[in-house]
Amino acid sequence: MSLQTLIDFLEPVNIAEISNDEGFKDTQLGKHISVYDEVLPDISDADMVLVGCGEMRGAGLQYTHTTSPNSIRTEYYQLYHWHTEVKVADLGNVKCGATLQDSYAALRTVVKELIEQGKKVIIIGGSHDNTTAQYQAYGSLNRIIDAVCVDSRIDLDMDSLLPSDHFLVEMFTGMPNHLKHYSHIGFQSYFMHPHMLETINKLGFDCFRVGKVKEAIEEMEPPIRNSEMFSFDIAAIQHAHAPSNHISPNGFNGEEACTLMQYAGMSHNCSSIGIYGYIPEQDHHQLTAKQISHMLWYVMDGISKGKQEASLDNRAEFDEFTMAFAEVETVFLRSKRTGRWWMQLHDGKYVACSYHDYLSASKNDIPERWLRAVERS
Repeated sequence: MSLQTLIDFLEPVNIAEISNDEGFKDTQLGKHISVYDEVLPDISDADMVLVGCGEMRGAGLQYTHTTSPNSIRTEYYQLYHWHTEVKVADLGNVKCGATLQDSYAALRTVVKELIEQGKKVIIIGGSHDNTTAQYQAYGSLNRIIDAVCVDSRIDLDMDSLLPSDHFLVEMFTGMPNHLKHYSHIGFQSYFMHPHMLETINKLGFDCFRVGKVKEAIEEMEPPIRNSEMFSFDIAAIQHAHAPSNHISPNGFNGEEACTLMQYAGMSHNCSSIGIYGYIPEQDHHQLTAKQISHMLWYVMDGISKGKQEASLDNRAEFDEFTMAFAEVETVFLRSKRTGRWWMQLHDGKYVACSYHDYLSASKNDIPERWLRAVERS
């Protein structure tokens, strides 16, 4: 399948609607994004490709289709263009199908084609169960992946009839399975059955409580850097910072959400990012749309920073530390350009880690991240 054949699955962007008929200044993003308005743009040099998805039936029948992608675009296109080296394309919105499964299939097809072309795909709008289609795109390519999900809950509630409440079951247990590792960031304990966390731990997956993440958010950069797929439910953001979220008054603030998105932008592995759960009808003063637009801006900021990173093969660009802990000898690498860290596993491969992992090893303690990575390899 070529990019041109995707036109059957896509609806163009109405620029006049996005710009409120006023157009954009030369310094705003709206002037610098290659947009599908009449013909598909050339995305050969695009670092980031936006795809809208208004499918909300997975969160309840009352939401059959929303304007969420265009509401987000209206705010995003108005932001100022700082990252001139980052090229952005917008392929419009994936058409909603006759059924929810039809919509999944359309989104899966579009995301698969873009990933195959080496693009970083950003999905905006739609309910969180659209993560299913995002994940299936990798299955279509027969790729085994690491996935990260940011959400106030872990969506494994089999008592619910809504796919948005239990879509992770299919990801975890569906066959054939293409999930190597899963990390959940920002869960809120009072929403979770204790036994569910035990189940996640038995599967060898990692869960990070929102309070722990807020104490040291930089510790989330390595799992995001290692992952191919990143899914963000705005339910993870405090209501005050994202009024469209009616789940909880607690969670991440706006800046923390932007930081997590910046990490996803920096990651060379991360090829798809979904921002889900935005319902314009529940928003106030478009604050949630503004929040998501800022998160998209920080993906660009991350891509810009990621472009500065050297290849691990270029050892002159890294400080190298050889050390032994618990009778295991390994190597830590620190980038001279970005300050990020990697550690060597027992099989010689390098995985992302943090300065904290290096400090643990220097005290002759086995870093938990190293131990869990070895268990999975």
